[in-house]
Amino acid sequence: KLAWVKAHEPELFDRVAMVLLPKDYLRLWLSGDHVSDMSDSAGTSWMDVGARAWSDELLAKAGMRADQMPRLVEGSEVSGTLRPELASRWGMTGTVKLVGGGGDNSASACGVGCFDEGDGFVSLGTSGVLLSAKSGFAPSPETAVHTFCHSVPDTWYQMGVILSATDSLNWLAAQTGSKPAELSALLGDHIDGPGAIRFLPYLSGERTPHNDAEIRGAFAGIGIGDGHRELTQAVIEGVAFALKDNHEALKATGTELKSLLGIGGGSRSDYWVELIATLLGVPIDLPEAGDFGAALGAARLAIVGDTGANPAEVMTRPAVARTIDPRADLTQAYDEAYGQFRALYPAIKDIL
Repeated sequence: KLAWVKAHEPELFDRVAMVLLPKDYLRLWLSGDHVSDMSDSAGTSWMDVGARAWSDELLAKAGMRADQMPRLVEGSEVSGTLRPELASRWGMTGTVKLVGGGGDNSASACGVGCFDEGDGFVSLGTSGVLLSAKSGFAPSPETAVHTFCHSVPDTWYQMGVILSATDSLNWLAAQTGSKPAELSALLGDHIDGPGAIRFLPYLSGERTPHNDAEIRGAFAGIGIGDGHRELTQAVIEGVAFALKDNHEALKATGTELKSLLGIGGGSRSDYWVELIATLLGVPIDLPEAGDFGAALGAARLAIVGDTGANPAEVMTRPAVARTIDPRADLTQAYDEAYGQFRALYPAIKDIL
């Protein structure tokens, strides 16, 4: 966005005094401080993520300077205090601390207790995320794996992202006049082998591993006898295959997932979760009912910042309701179908 402003409104660009991310503009209003946290700032492309500091070289590439950037703090570090007039207006006494906070996925990782090496979660929301905590900086730009600072000190995370996870099923539901839950119910609770149709879930382009904003989705192998059930199976399998793409990209960097927690609306489908577990070869834990997302993670960061508590004692994993294991008897069949899925992207890339 700033590059666009520089190119099209240079007189406005020349007046830029400070650049803040949205939540940090709110922080400025609350405290009067120009501060950002490292996890959110790692997504600007202006940070030396390994050093957890702004990079003069990267800033210069964008025509920016370090003095236009906010001070960086860890997500669990106190960043300032609430302005006295606001504290008085809201009936709050004493000094009210503000804590660094985090980007959405980093805060979600804090919410589910994911910060030890090998811990991870798979999120089936509008987009799909496969995230793994890392004890060191392990970039892999050639695989389009994101490597960001975590919200807790001396920790990073790697993340693969697909842009249309449940969004793909929502799209199919809209086209068929159905509800997403009605479509997924057609498949039952357990997988029994791949269907004949392949679906590329690139309805809004794709990030990991292709980093391709122009590619779009496609069905291949539709027959005259195929209906709602077959199309639904293709969509759910396509999303799962795309998450396996993410897993392969993470493994290429040396990352090994020891455990996965399944979160997001799509994780309510046992069929979908069992399919992903089978493709990734990793059991997936499903938490007991509750909200374990970014809001809880932000609250936990505030607790650590305010009390100085050990993050490991605050950011615990949620209680597991049950675990869905991979279906070893179906692994080969799904791996063969995944090979067909992989062949589709290069086949259609140059014609769409």
